Amino acid sequence: MSKNNPYDINNQLAYASWRDKKRERQPQTSAALIVDVKDPRNLSDDEKNALLTLCNDANMAIYRSPITSEDKNIPRQLAAQLGMKQLDCNWLADEDGISPIAVANTVESTTHTSGKTPRRVMIPYTNLPIKWHTDGYYQPQDRNINGMVLHCVRPAKSGGETAVIDHEMVYIAMREANPNWVAALMANDAMTIPARTDEDGVARGEQTGPVFSVDTQSGALHMRYTARKRSITWKTDAVTQEAVQFLEQFLAGDTPSIFRLKLEPGMGLVCNNVLHDRTGFDDDPEQPRLLYRARFLDRVSKINDEIWLQTA
Repeated sequence: MSKNNPYDINNQLAYASWRDKKRERQPQTSAALIVDVKDPRNLSDDEKNALLTLCNDANMAIYRSPITSEDKNIPRQLAAQLGMKQLDCNWLADEDGISPIAVANTVESTTHTSGKTPRRVMIPYTNLPIKWHTDGYYQPQDRNINGMVLHCVRPAKSGGETAVIDHEMVYIAMREANPNWVAALMANDAMTIPARTDEDGVARGEQTGPVFSVDTQSGALHMRYTARKRSITWKTDAVTQEAVQFLEQFLAGDTPSIFRLKLEPGMGLVCNNVLHDRTGFDDDPEQPRLLYRARFLDRVSKINDEIWLQTA
């Protein structure tokens, strides 16, 4: 590891310097995450810089626009302007790589062709609550989901609120509590996601890997996590079990690092795959909830020094 790597458990000096800067630049409210944009498909320089600054400070930003049309180009074109171009065309996405997130059979895509496991059996395509997770936690490490855009076309009639927290703030909280817990969750065998099967057999093999890891290209911290119980197996040693318990309790608490909001039409989340959850909701049958999700193998671009100086 680099001598300046703040995620090296043995490098307290680099960690402390990074931690203090991170805390200093953190937004304090959900409203502080919001950037008003005229058209997310064609950002102005000021709009782009504001989104980049927030994503560099907090790994996420919320854009708010008057564009409420059902346009799946919105998340793709917004992401490209912020440096995310490698779409992860996962098995539940449409052929264009964008996933329409709606209660299955209300807004079902006409281009989705997998057909092997209906969307209606997958939790994101129901109105049930979704526990804390990062997207693609079941992916192999060479295809980590590093970036994401979640664009709202229509909200639910009631419910459907989103909570988000910067995974770097979770890392800090855990390292401050017990550095050994961080070390345990950085082990390559910390968590195992069981294989997924369909009628043809194994559709996705078992995946074992760390919770926290450092991306070899960007040097950024990456997190893989799900609070679900049925879709994950944790390493059974005492320190890993303690770390998982701490993580569950921390996310269930009222830390000010957790921001809660409801995406309205034209709003969206752009992020470096931060932890998020969703409350359950009730739909309007005439105007059912619809969001577009785009997952990326790359992160939001690092901001340049000139912009950092302007916003310091």
